[in-house]
Amino acid sequence: MRKMSPRITTDRLLLRPLTIDDAEAAFEWTGDDRVAQYMIYSTHESVDTTREWLRSIVTSDTRFEFGFVRRSDNKLIGSGGIRLLEDGFWEFGYNLRFDCWGQGYATEASRAMMELVRSKFGNIKLRAECAVKNTASAHVIEKCGLVFKEFGEYSSYDGKKTFRAKIFEL
Repeated sequence: MRKMSPRITTDRLLLRPLTIDDAEAAFEWTGDDRVAQYMIYSTHESVDTTREWLRSIVTSDTRFEFGFVRRSDNKLIGSGGIRLLEDGFWEFGYNLRFDCWGQGYATEASRAMMELVRSKFGNIKLRAECAVKNTASAHVIEKCGLVFKEFGEYSSYDGKKTFRAKIFEL
């Protein structure tokens, strides 16, 4: 049986496990070049690619993945997760539909994921990174209390994109 992430309710969002039934809604951001621009995945070419991604999601006691549902209209508007790294840091990430950018949803969801892990594991170390050019994401990370630590680099899963990154810690 597949382990599922818990459900978290915030002021404006419900964070819940993603399912295969979310493929059409998720394709609204996974298939959008503007959203995928700095992501570790390349733009999904079809809903089938999004279905494959949804099937591949792994959740465990130290890895939580969520769909972000806007409570006002019950629309799936993004996804994200938080996981324990080998060095003891918890790393979180997120992405949202383009029309939902700049409205505080990423910060709200990230804070909720951080609080979930704190409630289960106590005082934790946090890390997040984003492409240097992704200043909006850097702002979200800073609003969550993390501070710039160093520069790094990351590549997309398919190796087609490589980014200079800003790494933040708390």
